[in-house]
Amino acid sequence: MSLPPFDDKGELPVGVHSAMIDEVIARFGSGTSQRRAVTARLLRVYTLAKATGDLERLIIFGSYVTIDPNPNDVDIVLIMRDDFRVEACREETRKLFDHASATEEFGASIFWMRPSMLILETLADFINHWQIMRDRTLRGIVEVRS
Repeated sequence: MSLPPFDDKGELPVGVHSAMIDEVIARFGSGTSQRRAVTARLLRVYTLAKATGDLERLIIFGSYVTIDPNPNDVDIVLIMRDDFRVEACREETRKLFDHASATEEFGASIFWMRPSMLILETLADFINHWQIMRDRTLRGIVEVRS
């Protein structure tokens, strides 16, 4: 399934759109030098998170998955297995799981969780929440399939 076209505001249609990492790079990873730089950051984060063996889902939202030619960063949610332990990771990888360190080291805004951390919502509800923008309107987001 390919990613849908942008709407008239330059955003993906509302919904959680599934894609392989190669599809994400093909769609959002070229054009300006800024897009290429942010894509390199995304790939670094993806590679490190996947190497843990505990990555269940990776969600991308924000300006990276829009028509904006110059996204400042890439916004990511990492959903890790319930038995994932940050302290078992290499030092570089541990930085993914500290928001301030991730911003500084990877140039990415990274949030993460384990499904067992959810109390009052389902995992689907949690993922759907990332569609809500600051102005309370909804946007499309991308879930990277393994």
